[in-house]
Amino acid sequence: MMIFMNLLNLLLGADEDIALTSNERSAVNYKQLRENVVELAEQLNSFGLGLGDRIAITIANSPEMITIFLATTIAATACPLNPKYKQEEFAFYYEDTQAKALIILPETIPDALAACTEAMKVITVKTRESGALYFELTQDQQSWGREIAQASENDVAMILHTSGTTSRPKRVPIRHRNLIASARNFVNAYSLTASDKTLLVMPLFHIHGLVGCMLSTFASGGTVICPPGFNALEFWKLVETFKPTWYSAAPTMHQMVLSRAKRNLEIVQANQFRFIRSSSAPLPAVVLEQIEATLNAPVIQSYSMTEAAHLMTTNPLPPKTRKLKSVGYGFGVDVAIMDSDGNLLPTGSLGEVVVKGANVIEGYENNPQANATAFVNGWFRTGDQGFLDEDGYLSLTGRLKELINRGGEKISPLEVDDVLLRHPAVSEALAFAVPHKTLGEDIHAAVVLKSTTDEQELRFHCSQMLAEFKVPAKFHILEELPRGATGKLQRLNMATLLKIK
Repeated sequence: MMIFMNLLNLLLGADEDIALTSNERSAVNYKQLRENVVELAEQLNSFGLGLGDRIAITIANSPEMITIFLATTIAATACPLNPKYKQEEFAFYYEDTQAKALIILPETIPDALAACTEAMKVITVKTRESGALYFELTQDQQSWGREIAQASENDVAMILHTSGTTSRPKRVPIRHRNLIASARNFVNAYSLTASDKTLLVMPLFHIHGLVGCMLSTFASGGTVICPPGFNALEFWKLVETFKPTWYSAAPTMHQMVLSRAKRNLEIVQANQFRFIRSSSAPLPAVVLEQIEATLNAPVIQSYSMTEAAHLMTTNPLPPKTRKLKSVGYGFGVDVAIMDSDGNLLPTGSLGEVVVKGANVIEGYENNPQANATAFVNGWFRTGDQGFLDEDGYLSLTGRLKELINRGGEKISPLEVDDVLLRHPAVSEALAFAVPHKTLGEDIHAAVVLKSTTDEQELRFHCSQMLAEFKVPAKFHILEELPRGATGKLQRLNMATLLKIK
């Protein structure tokens, strides 16, 4: 008899323990969640959808999205998409994943519906009086049932895409075993238990939200608090109401949470987090220091990627040693440094970060050229530059493609960001490369200010802490920095966005 190992096995809470809660819906316990997931998966089979079929999901953060995502991975392959996409973007992802169906809430996201092909089934989500979800197939579509079958550990649970900022996005097929390994690594790394509650603020079309917040919490038997997306104005009200023990977010979100903390000091002091986790982009050291000082909780820097089903390295929790300019060491993942020829380098050497482990995918889908470059001798080349110290802690110096080559001098933009953020008038900073006729590249910086200053003062501030060749040639004062769908800063596109030639 075949034993199935899939994401259903991560729903480890006791039957009556709360799995999901929200200010929008009644709380759901683990027994209810498991039963509803299985029921929905079987209903997808009855619609003629099953293992190997790709199903797009366009639903904002909600208990509904979580339940439907789990059910879709059990019955088929989930393709969660950003609800804010436009029609052309939906059409691209439907075609690229060869989606056979779309799951959507009634009367939402007209662009998602408009992009559907005639061959795609459209499935809407309804709620029974009991609170359980059920599916409704568009009336004019025929449905040929399939045998009820649950995914095994080697089946592809979901398809995500790389960010694709400089090229066509690559499809990342993530199997159940990759997700299970990553979630378990996460539980071990942060000592999660059934008494933990996380406030989910990351989007559920991104690996950080799906694994670093949701699946890891279920794997510990804890509770996921799921508001309808991130809202800095509502964050501290949610903390007061639900009393989460931790949360994980991108640096931009942490800065917004911090900006509201001083107006909510009573809530902050009455609801201390066990820990706060940062991932998805580098967290400037000065911001980390400010968060810890204000919120009185340890901030844990970590390093994650979609291709590794999220977690790769992290600093440990106190009282173990945290190195604040490091992203920690591997948890269930081997980490090394490789040169451009594929040779592993000794401790302390600067090179490309490579990883391997049960959570890491085997390769991109239908992309032999990218696979030949990214997967070498069992290692995944991350595209990040860094070094390992004598204790195995990893420090990152930037994306290889983001390093600025100014006439042969290599500049890490992260170093420049950190210096600028230490100026009292600067709230956000982003150093980036611009074309230069003789140097090849030069360095500029974009800043968002919280008080008055000028370019001359910013240049002087940088010159006090940086070598002359690292000081930006020009400063662009903006009202906000451009970001992608997941809040990631658009460093590589800045010269284009600001029309610098």
